[in-house]
Formats: sequence, structure tokens, C-alpha cells
Amino acid sequence: MTNLLLFWVLEGLLLGVWSKETCPRFQKRSLSLGGHVGFDSLPDQLVSKSVSQGFCFNILCVGETGIGKSTLMNTLFNTMFEKEEATHYEPGVRLKPRTYCLKETNVDLKLTVVDTVGFGDQVNKEESYKPIVDYIDAQFENYLQEELKIKRSLHDYHDSRMHVCLYFIAPTGHSLKSLDLVTMKKLDSKVNIIPIVAKADTISKSELHKFKIKVMSELVSNGVQIYQFPTDDEAVAEINGTMNAHLPFAVVGSMEEVKVGNKLVKARQYPWGVVQIENESHCDFVKLREMLIRVNMEDLREQTHARHYELYRRCKLEEMGFKDTDPDSEPFSLQETYEAKRNEFLGELQKKEEGMRQMFVMRVKETETDLKDKEKELHDKFDQLKRMHQEEKKKLEEKRRDLEEEMNAFNRRRVAAQTLQAQSYQTTGQQPVKKDKDRKK
Repeated sequence: MTNLLLFWVLEGLLLGVWSKETCPRFQKRSLSLGGHVGFDSLPDQLVSKSVSQGFCFNILCVGETGIGKSTLMNTLFNTMFEKEEATHYEPGVRLKPRTYCLKETNVDLKLTVVDTVGFGDQVNKEESYKPIVDYIDAQFENYLQEELKIKRSLHDYHDSRMHVCLYFIAPTGHSLKSLDLVTMKKLDSKVNIIPIVAKADTISKSELHKFKIKVMSELVSNGVQIYQFPTDDEAVAEINGTMNAHLPFAVVGSMEEVKVGNKLVKARQYPWGVVQIENESHCDFVKLREMLIRVNMEDLREQTHARHYELYRRCKLEEMGFKDTDPDSEPFSLQETYEAKRNEFLGELQKKEEGMRQMFVMRVKETETDLKDKEKELHDKFDQLKRMHQEEKKKLEEKRRDLEEEMNAFNRRRVAAQTLQAQSYQTTGQQPVKKDKDRKK
């Protein structure tokens, strides 16, 4: 009976009567349970496992030196992070990451805060965004390399991908700087951007409202995609929809406690009054903390992985030649892609090897020609030196013969003179003159 049913289903599929969606064999059926089974505890199991493993969250702070990045981080997490005072004389933009282990109740959080030291301090700000983009891509590349390993350990891998970028905007009250627009445009496809108006207590309330509208209109007109709080979840749709209308957040940071009434609050004391950090009528710090940490932290992590990292991964794999379908839109397996790329690489390697071999042969021929020319030149020099040597030798022989003839002539004259002198002595009968010593005796 089972075989007959299977044959009936296959025959219907082959004749085109059924598809996978209409075939009874492939349709999902809803059943009711006769009692409690227990898989409703699966969410609790996931929560328990996640809590035991801990979480990580990475924040990229982009803004000019002295705009209040470190102070805001201290205020957000209600702790004093170590910091190093930066100067305005940095030769370029450099990123300084610092990782901290935080614990609240029974939840462990590995927090990484990355500061952009020297951003906006150079006279030439044309490529101030480049070190930031390179750093984000480097973290994506590290994660991709870990994924591509044969033996992976992603469960204990320190994920350093940037989950959110808090972009600090100077409260000028006029418009965004060109550096801000260019930098945010370069970063919007790589990280979740939340714009922030820093030091919002230095601008009046009416000017701040106009400035916010101006900032958002410039971002839209320049095509900058900032992070929008998700509204697809009914539990947070209302609050996220409301907070989207408050962007960019105007914040003030401070760890100083000032007594207001009968309690101590975090505030900034001025001669004209007190700016309370957690008072929503004074600034948007509470809104930022709620949206960033308490409501949407997991969505920021998910968006980083599902949107920004997937975009980087897809572009990287396409550059390497990997694809999902062949030219006929048929599925393309990873093994086939690997074999195709391997054959292509081997073909290119053979071409390069043949080219290098031909170049080597050509250079060997050129070297041989040069050596032959040099050898011929050396032979010519040798023949010339040999001829010069023979000529010098010939001249020396002639001089030697002349000297010998002179010596022979001299000897003959001397012998003749001695003979002549002896004959003259014999003719006169006189003895040769004795020596001076004999005469004295």
C-alpha cells in the first residue's frame, strides 16, 4: 500500500498534476497535542545557554577630539573606563580599541569601545574616514577567515565586528560639516550609525530643535542611511517608532553628582543652573540609553551579522569567483566552484610559467649574445696586446744586438790598443812604469 501511494505521488509529480506545495506528501499538517510534552521550555534553554556563554558588544565612537566621547561612554555604562588624554596634534587618524569585561546581575558582557583618535584634527581631512573603513573591514575579514577554517571555534571566538557607530556631531546650530557627511556616507553600508548631537547643553532648545531637523534633512538629501530602530516586533514597535522621530539624540554626559532637592543626580553644574543628565526635558541621554542598551542591543548585533557582514562576505566571495548559480541559472555547488577556480588558476599558472620560461630563454639568449660580444672584445684586446708585445720584443732584440755589436767593437779596439802598446814597449826596450808603491821603495 505504501509503495502504491509513493508511485501515485511520483506519477503525479512527473505529469505536472502536483507540485511540492500541492502534493499531500509535502504539505505540513497541524496537529494538536494530547498532553504536555515539554518543548515549550526551549526558549528558557536558549536563554540559559546564552547567559552561560556571555555576550559581546562593540561600539565605535567617531567624533572630533574633545567632543565628549569618553565621558558619554562612562555615563552610559555608569563606570569609569580608563582613558588617555588625546591632543590635537595627531599626524593622522588612528583607532584605539579597548575591551572590558562587565557584569550586571548574572549577565556577563564583553564590551569593546573603539575611539577615533585624531579625527578631524588634520588640515587635510580628505581621507580621514579611510582608517575607520579599513578597521571595520579588517574585523569582518578576521571573522570571515575564522568561518572559512576547516576546524572552526566560533563559539569562543572574540567577535570584534562593530555593532554600532555613535557618530558625534558638533552642536554648531547650522548644518553638518562636509567631513561628517562624507564619513557617514562611507560607513552606512558597513556599520549601524546612530547620530548624536554632543554637548547639547551648549545650544538653546529652539536652536537644537531646528538643528535636529536640519541634520536629518541633510542626511536624507545626501543618501546617508542611518540605523532605524525596528518596528516589526509588536513588543517594541511603539517605543521604537516614537524614538525614530527623535533622531539625532541630543545628549550630555557627566559622572559628577550634584545635589538637586533631596537626592544626588548626575548633572553638570553651571553658574546659571544645573543640567540633569537623566532628565528627559534637559537632554536625550535616557532615550539613547534605552534604545541602545535596554531595547535594541540584540537587534544591533543581528543587523551587523545579517546585513553588514553578509554584504562584505558576499562581495568578498564574488571577488574570489564563488557564485550560487551557473550561467544557466542552475545551482552551483561549492565543490564545482572550487574545481572551476582551481582549473582556472592552474591555467593561469601554466600561462605564467610558459611566459616566464620564454622570458628566461630570451634572457639567456641575450646573455649569451652579450657574453659572446664580450669574449670577442677580449680576444681582440688579447691579439692587440700580443702584437704590441711582439713589437716590443722585436725592438728589444734589435737593441740587444746593437749593444752586443758595440761591445764587440769596443773589445776589438781595446785588444788592438793593448797589442799596439805592447809592440811599442818591445821596440823601444823600455819597461812599463812601475807602480807608485814600487817607486817609493
